[in-house]
Amino acid sequence: MTNYLWLVIAAGALGVLYGLVQTAALMKASTGNDKMREIAAAIQEGASAYLKRQYTTIGMVGIVILIAAYFLIGEWAAIGFVIGAVLSGAAGYAGMLISVRANVRTAQAASESLSKGLDLAFRSGAITGLFVAGGALIGVAGYYAIMTEMMGLERTGREVIDGLVALGFGASLISIFARLGGGIFTKGADVGGDMVGKVEAGIPEDDPRNAATIADNVGDNVGDCAGMAADLFETYAVTTVATMVLAAIFFRDQPYVDVMMLLPLAICGVCIVTSIIGSFFVRLGKSNNIMGALYQGLIVTGVLSVAALWFVVDQMVGGPVTALGGQAGERIIEPMNLFWAGLVGLAVTAAIVVITEYYTGSNFRPVRSVANASVSGHGTNVIQGLAVSLESTALPALTIIVGIVTSYQLAGLFGIAIATTTMLGVAGMIVALDAFGPVTDNAGGIAEMAGLPSEVRQSTDALDAVGNTTKAVTKGYAIGSAGLGALVLFAAYTSDLDYFAANPELYPFFAGMGEINFGLTNPYVVVGLLFGGLLPFLFGGMSMMAVGRAAEAVVAEVRRQFRENPGIMTYETKPEYGRAVDILTRAAIKEMIVPSLLPVLSPIVLFVGILAISDKATAFAALGAMLMGVIVTGLFVAISMTSGGGAWDNAKKVIEEGFTDSNGVLHGKGSEAHKAAVTGDTVGDPYKDTSGPAVNPMIKITNIVALLLLAVLASGNIG
Repeated sequence: MTNYLWLVIAAGALGVLYGLVQTAALMKASTGNDKMREIAAAIQEGASAYLKRQYTTIGMVGIVILIAAYFLIGEWAAIGFVIGAVLSGAAGYAGMLISVRANVRTAQAASESLSKGLDLAFRSGAITGLFVAGGALIGVAGYYAIMTEMMGLERTGREVIDGLVALGFGASLISIFARLGGGIFTKGADVGGDMVGKVEAGIPEDDPRNAATIADNVGDNVGDCAGMAADLFETYAVTTVATMVLAAIFFRDQPYVDVMMLLPLAICGVCIVTSIIGSFFVRLGKSNNIMGALYQGLIVTGVLSVAALWFVVDQMVGGPVTALGGQAGERIIEPMNLFWAGLVGLAVTAAIVVITEYYTGSNFRPVRSVANASVSGHGTNVIQGLAVSLESTALPALTIIVGIVTSYQLAGLFGIAIATTTMLGVAGMIVALDAFGPVTDNAGGIAEMAGLPSEVRQSTDALDAVGNTTKAVTKGYAIGSAGLGALVLFAAYTSDLDYFAANPELYPFFAGMGEINFGLTNPYVVVGLLFGGLLPFLFGGMSMMAVGRAAEAVVAEVRRQFRENPGIMTYETKPEYGRAVDILTRAAIKEMIVPSLLPVLSPIVLFVGILAISDKATAFAALGAMLMGVIVTGLFVAISMTSGGGAWDNAKKVIEEGFTDSNGVLHGKGSEAHKAAVTGDTVGDPYKDTSGPAVNPMIKITNIVALLLLAVLASGNIG
């Protein structure tokens, strides 16, 4: 099994090496003229300054948690926390560094041909994607190797399990701050800039006269790219860790426990290889179908991953294995059932991608219905957009339901874990599609601000429209995988709890609890469900209000500059871009703290509160119910927000390109329908780029904190 582990680490290193080689090639591409380089440099400076201040703030919180982890759980948990946090932060920072250098090069490439623009933008996304997947795999597998191979710790021992869970927690902590802080920054700039620039001043998007344009482009990188990279790094690492923890619990004392703990790592390793191969199949055909070119790479990755999955299961799992399963009882699992469970994960990925594109793509009914509703006015646009956002939750939820039932029938709870792991295995390609979006968005902004010919902007607009869809599609994937990943974490919580309760001589805190009643006849279970269910709504509300306050500050600043410097509108003087960037930086750092700590503290508050008025078994039951409540409502809130926001955004772009309504009347930029669509997009912006995406790490961090709480109580250092 040692050889398999080092091969997995080598696969992760291959992903990182791919990123380094492609980065070297990317940096050789032309950066255009002096004006383009000047704009790109301002974006780079703003993005770097923001992330530096953000990570400094996160570091202060992290030091407190690090000290607590060391004294409450032990040194291996503390080291794991640092590894997870550092690698997650590095993934976000690397994503930002690549995107702020690719944007100007994409704009220049698009001025030469649409094909070159697509190739460069996707290549930059693939760099981020393989950095994320490779770094996460090296982090998890490498730390596991250090603890077990180098230090000789027992593979299923508490030190190893707690170290891995703490690694996931470190990644989650960075992720939620990065997603939320970056989302507040980017949407504060976007909303504030649109409200004054488009609606009040009547100037185009990305017009250099708008003081918020540089901040908007900075926000694309720190929110959509750095935040997204940290988010999917966290989902990748946490899901892998949760599957390993389940394997350690379900197959404890079995001769094949090593194999089952390595299986999720091996799946992720071969999928990195398939993602690298798939990236070379993204090519623009004669039809100039940009989305088709991107899907071509995704399909090749998926098909190769099926073959790779079969190979891994066939090579590693030689025969039937028995999962102990806790309250679910023992279950004999056939090797091919693990393969089929993994195949379910890939099928769920494909289905969610197709469904999300349907609800956010500009050629389909939902987006065009929002565009048509804009003809009647602002109110009808908002009503239709909200209706689409609510409707869009049904098909993904049904897909996830089918995936859960099918994978459970195949291989029990461990089958669900393998399905989720396989789903996350192709994250390298999925992140590539996601990072493509902010790069093309920035490229369009640079083309507009640099005054490039209109045909260049037509190419960047075509890339940006597809980028909007890919961002929405990949957010749907991230949400679906987050929901399934959280379910795996919940299974780890209940399985860990069963194990502790069954071994009171080793874990005295859990002595005398008796059977834990998770039934709805237990009122405290209902309390836990309600408490958990409210958290995504409260979190979403807090983050939306944070965007609103940041946008108000930007509106005031842009209005002030227009009022005090009339020469801005006549191009005689340049706006003070730096002031808007600084305002948003301070607002985002301030506003991200309280919402980000909500999922960290809530499980502890609920457990301690119930324990104070009842007994241990009841407190654990309420906490478990809370986790399920967070998963269920979080899934619906996140899908609704991201799909609805994507529909609003592309409805605006449909009208800007020229939209013929149901009565045959043409509407374009500057029309009343366009103004209504801008209003809808303003509502949808914080939906899809702040609150919705940030719910992903919020769901998982709540579950991880519950797992760590069990570890603290099992350690005997408190209680």
